[in-house]
Amino acid sequence: MAWNLLQSNSSKIMDAANVEQELLERIRAGDKSACAMCVELHAPAVYRVALRMIGDETEAEDIVQETFLSAFDAIDSFEGRSGLGTWLYRIAYNAALMRLRKKQPMFVSIDTPAAGSDDETPAPVELFDWCCLPEAEFASAEARSELEQAIGELPETLRPVFILRELEGMSTEETAQVLEISVANVKTRLHRARLWLRERLAAYFTELAQGSRRA
Repeated sequence: MAWNLLQSNSSKIMDAANVEQELLERIRAGDKSACAMCVELHAPAVYRVALRMIGDETEAEDIVQETFLSAFDAIDSFEGRSGLGTWLYRIAYNAALMRLRKKQPMFVSIDTPAAGSDDETPAPVELFDWCCLPEAEFASAEARSELEQAIGELPETLRPVFILRELEGMSTEETAQVLEISVANVKTRLHRARLWLRERLAAYFTELAQGSRRA
């Protein structure tokens, strides 16, 4: 049974790779229907990442358009070392980053330790164990809105790691490829992002939990 399952998974991976390779060849040949298919397949995910990075629907739509135009222009240089989706994420991330840096020209990387710092993430002042909340509380529109707002407030170098790993479900290795950083950096930044969000949302979820207990 396990061997059959393994064979089935391997076949699906190979089929997906073959479909992607065929799509790439058609795009390189100038097949407009293949370009349209690529947009249809990947635009929703690219838009989600752009919106969460930039926080503006109009700009996110512009980034999607810019991403695919850039990708199709440079398709001959795509070597296939990563998946097509991963490559598109990278283009979208860089486009979003350029826009953010125009808005925040005094950007400073969190990877540059402050004077006297040992580059360790400070322990959050207040942590709340979210496992104590009923699942229904997370499903509420208010809770989702609060989470989305907090994610949008993550420091610039932490936000894309959290979006790609936690929200888009990419692997650590894929995230490293998109952001062009090491796997170790992905793990470090993800840990920092989780701690940052827990501290940022502690007061809200503590109040929510107390309300649930009173109810």
